[in-house]
Amino acid sequence: MQIKDYPAGRSAAKPKYINGVLTFDAGPLIPGVTHTLRHRVATAEVNAGHVVLPAIPGFKYRIVDCKMIAIGGNAATATSVDLLGTQGGSAARPVVNAIAATFNRSVVLRMGASGSTVLADGASFAAMDANTAISITKQSGGSGLGTAAHIDLLLDYAIEKA
Repeated sequence: MQIKDYPAGRSAAKPKYINGVLTFDAGPLIPGVTHTLRHRVATAEVNAGHVVLPAIPGFKYRIVDCKMIAIGGNAATATSVDLLGTQGGSAARPVVNAIAATFNRSVVLRMGASGSTVLADGASFAAMDANTAISITKQSGGSGLGTAAHIDLLLDYAIEKA
């Protein structure tokens, strides 16, 4: 069996090939197939910027859908909780979930629904740059996320060969 390990940045998940199939600790990632990630992210991790999908050399991510749920209290004090990726060599926020009265405890906030903004002209659904990670973070430059203990992230995505 041939295994090639690749660095995974700050994430605990380590991508590798096993018998020609790209895998993570959580299982195989097959290009062109939609995968679902459920990840409970602590408020402190959101404030620091937490990598949920590490960069994979030679591959890029395409976001299909995203849902977030505030756990343990309403999300408060920050401007928004966002997904952060890279498109065209620049930082891109394909999902921006506003805190203002819409990000309440136990309520599913879905990508593009009321209180959630996506990039213009469908750019949120275009592939991110190859060899780049996707993170969950608070809006840059504002106050930190508070009140909620965690954010549950449910992310549907596909990976594509660069």
